[in-house]
Amino acid sequence: MNKRLTGWLASIALVLLSLASPAQAQLTVGSDYVLIDPPQTTDKPDKIEVTEYFSYACPHCNDLNPYISKWAAKLPADVSFKRVPVNFNPFYQLMARLFYTLEAIHELDRLNDAVFEAIHVKGLRLIDDKSILEWVTSQGVDAKKFSDAYSSFGVASKVSRGNQLAQEAKISGVPSITVDGRYLVVGKNVKSHAELLALADKVIDKVRAERSSKKK
Repeated sequence: MNKRLTGWLASIALVLLSLASPAQAQLTVGSDYVLIDPPQTTDKPDKIEVTEYFSYACPHCNDLNPYISKWAAKLPADVSFKRVPVNFNPFYQLMARLFYTLEAIHELDRLNDAVFEAIHVKGLRLIDDKSILEWVTSQGVDAKKFSDAYSSFGVASKVSRGNQLAQEAKISGVPSITVDGRYLVVGKNVKSHAELLALADKVIDKVRAERSSKKK
């Protein structure tokens, strides 16, 4: 009787443990995520920060963009989302300057998707300062306002900082997603954008569970 009871209680305990920490039970280090060592400082420590490292020039980032934009818009209140453009080469650095300039003049929300479309659908060659200025003015942006921000110290500093963040997170390709400055989502076995974002959700759940356990 005692042996049966002990076995029954052990089974219940295992079930409760699996329910209490589903993210930990389903995630595999190296296959689903890797640790960022040392961990990065996040902008909003009170929230679970998710970062997408990307470039407007990257075709894979273009493919992911509509999916991750919709996903990010529905994230819970305890999660924050930001994008960091990488500087892998001079063209990517140019795109990073474009991103931070649009952000500085409050045109990013309106023109983010349009930049991807211009490059990957319309085939426009936004390859230098002149072509970028011509394109943004064609989108109704004031030329002087854009140029002033584009050449500003503030934008240059953000481009440099973005490069530093990518190096710290050991980003070797884009798009890449990090969670809480501690986990780089790998997704070696994912086969779609939906599966990648579902995996990111699981890593977010993992961080949430870890934070909850620390409060107890």
